Amino acid sequence: MLRLRRCILSHLLSPFPPSTPSTPTICSLRRLLSATANPFAAEEYLVASCGLSRAQALKACRKISHLKSPSKPDAVLAFLVGLGLSRSDVATVVARFPRLLCADVGKTLAPRVVELGDLGLSRAEIARLVLTVQNPLCRSSLGRNFGFWLSAFGSLDEFLQVLKVNDGLLSRDLEKVAKPNMELLQRCGINVTDLLHTHRFMSRMLTRSTKHLQEALALVDEFGIEQSSWVFPHAFSTFAILSREKLTKNIQLFEKLGWSKDDISLAVRKEPRILRLTEERVRRSLKFLVVDVGLTIPYIAPRPLLMLYSIECRLLPRHCLMKFLKAKGLLNAEFNFDSIAKMSNGKFLHRFVHPHEESVPGLAAAFASSCAGKHQWEQLCET
Repeated sequence: MLRLRRCILSHLLSPFPPSTPSTPTICSLRRLLSATANPFAAEEYLVASCGLSRAQALKACRKISHLKSPSKPDAVLAFLVGLGLSRSDVATVVARFPRLLCADVGKTLAPRVVELGDLGLSRAEIARLVLTVQNPLCRSSLGRNFGFWLSAFGSLDEFLQVLKVNDGLLSRDLEKVAKPNMELLQRCGINVTDLLHTHRFMSRMLTRSTKHLQEALALVDEFGIEQSSWVFPHAFSTFAILSREKLTKNIQLFEKLGWSKDDISLAVRKEPRILRLTEERVRRSLKFLVVDVGLTIPYIAPRPLLMLYSIECRLLPRHCLMKFLKAKGLLNAEFNFDSIAKMSNGKFLHRFVHPHEESVPGLAAAFASSCAGKHQWEQLCET
């Protein structure tokens, strides 16, 4: 240490020559002084002790660079190992939330584990929670919220699946947000367990403001969607999860692409999830359906599910196969593209692939490859 300080002082006291690649700069000296003042090397610690990759450590070290010694991080690592986490598990947890290494084990982490244990969770189940949710053990509301939602969902496995989508359930105020939202949803015929069996994406409704949910419900009414309709939960969740600004922007995108207000209203009433699509996805889907397939917007609007199907894995392979069979004279009738698109995979194979395997060797393999994103129709046409 003494030699290092002497070296630093000699650099500081000597005149600086013109800057060259090999000449120490003021910045490098500052880093050297910082390293001398703070012996805790965050990046090296994250790699050597936590198992992070160099790239992960470089990104994460800023979150813990204020630490003066490894005493807290060492205690946290020992605590995580004590829960049953493996080295790779620890690396996953720390990379996702490096500030966990700054937590006080005695004042923060251990009491949270005690709370969860009082709810009936084993240490292995607590370890699963730590791996599933970012920073659960540092949330002051953990025990209260976890107990409430575990009772509501009824199963730890199902609750953990929901937390993967919406871990805000562990921190939102139960009295001001969660319970009023649940009451509103129940008045609309939607129970918490319904969110598990329809789409976990809908669980985000539980953590939005109640005012926002009420505005979303009014918007559902504006589109003329009845609460008794099967599409109602999807419409309600779409309007509830997206902001009003985002919905307006998405509707305006369809208008820019040639959809009338009536086209949009019809499509949303049948499949409101089209408003969740990104701009890129909307443009790509419409380009394929209109330019490549030759459909019109008045045809697509009452069949909005076409916008949700995967182009690469469903629509394009089927479109190419039908074009190929038609070119070979193997189709004796015209087929509606919508019926082709929504046909189950098994039925499609039975009707359009299996009957022609003998006359067109390699057809089934080419179609399967196409569904996997590898289109081989050109090679097939040459055989």
